Amino acid sequence: MAIKNIKKWRSIIIPSCFKNHNNLDTKSQVFKQIPPSRISLSDFSYPGSPLCLSDLSSSKFASNLHIFTLPELKLITNGFSSSNFLGEGGFGPVHKGFVSETAGRPGLEAQPVAVKLLDLDGDQGHREWLTEVVLLGQLRHPHLVKLIGYCCEDEQRLLVYEYMTRGNLENHLFRRYTSSLPWLTRMKIAVGAAKGLAFLHGEEKPVIYRDFKTSNILLDSDYNAKLSDFGLAKDGPEGDDTHVSTRIMGTHGYAAPEYIMTGHLTAMNDVYSFGVVLLELLTGKRAMDKARPAREQNLVEWAKPYLKDHHHKIERLIDPTLEDQYSSQGAKKVASLANQCLSHNPKYRPTMSHVVRILESILEYSDIPAGPFVYVAPTEVKIDAKVSENEATCKENGDQVDEGGDVKKEYSKQKTKGYRHKHQIKVRAVYTDTHVYNKTLRDEIKN
Repeated sequence: MAIKNIKKWRSIIIPSCFKNHNNLDTKSQVFKQIPPSRISLSDFSYPGSPLCLSDLSSSKFASNLHIFTLPELKLITNGFSSSNFLGEGGFGPVHKGFVSETAGRPGLEAQPVAVKLLDLDGDQGHREWLTEVVLLGQLRHPHLVKLIGYCCEDEQRLLVYEYMTRGNLENHLFRRYTSSLPWLTRMKIAVGAAKGLAFLHGEEKPVIYRDFKTSNILLDSDYNAKLSDFGLAKDGPEGDDTHVSTRIMGTHGYAAPEYIMTGHLTAMNDVYSFGVVLLELLTGKRAMDKARPAREQNLVEWAKPYLKDHHHKIERLIDPTLEDQYSSQGAKKVASLANQCLSHNPKYRPTMSHVVRILESILEYSDIPAGPFVYVAPTEVKIDAKVSENEATCKENGDQVDEGGDVKKEYSKQKTKGYRHKHQIKVRAVYTDTHVYNKTLRDEIKN
């Protein structure tokens, strides 16, 4: 994919941003240790900020971030080729790349990476790029995607992340090129995403994610969930402040109603968005879908009556692709939790730490019916052959049947005996593997 050169930010970017970094020893540039207190996003919110972009290479706020050059990233992604294209979001296109051992960067192992390139014609820009660098340069958590490094040359803004093998949750839930996600896998993803939000809200300087949705939840090979795309994140209220006033940003169908009406941002806005995703996991339906009948296009509005009476109407909510392979008790508890998260009054919504505790308890339910996970065990047993069917067939064809129930046919004066005549038959006993699968998944989540 071609790199664009459109000069559209010069009025809002520090002049030092336009210096080419090719003359720097980028292979040795790795940030120092994280300071005790996180630097706020507000310190970077305006061009006259004392912490300008040119200070990033020597800042103490970020840990283990590498500064890449544009030629390096072109090499890593094979020139941003279409064969390496992974997808595109609000920030811009994402390409897969590979950092080799010959890169010569201390502390950077050979590994696949995801390189996100800012779309200069898109809705996001330098501010969102800088937000990701500042936040993910400081925050480290098992359920936040890891930022490896960045590139800033002229107008180009790029971010380099760890590569997440299974892509995003949206693809697994709504694009039916794969089999349906099992119930416990959905709950595992919900727990991981909830832990990511709880971590952000629990920081000394809280962070409001502001764009929680299925496409921003990435999955590794074991379906561990990690939050990505922090461009719209904001510092939460501190001290006596109850909210942050800001322009309304986010995705239709996920944003809390009070935020849309007032622009007042709190951690409870993220809790509402989590409730929407929890409802998507439960129903297998998108938050907004114009292809559905008019009354069902908004998932929350359609589901609200069923959530309130979830004890009697839970079956109407459940994703039919689960084929009844889910915990009935767990589903009712998920519906109840989603209903709390989606409360119109933010004061009645639970904290994310409370959400984590509830979801972890749901993983303990064992009332999942035996399902399609089947193990076929061979057993050496000698059985009596039932030959009635073969006898009837042979009478029609004029053939003979031996003691083992096999048909004797003559081919050029040569008699061929059936396989059963010479060997014992392996009778296959079928055992369900659902409970073994469930226990293994629960153990993985606990660890």
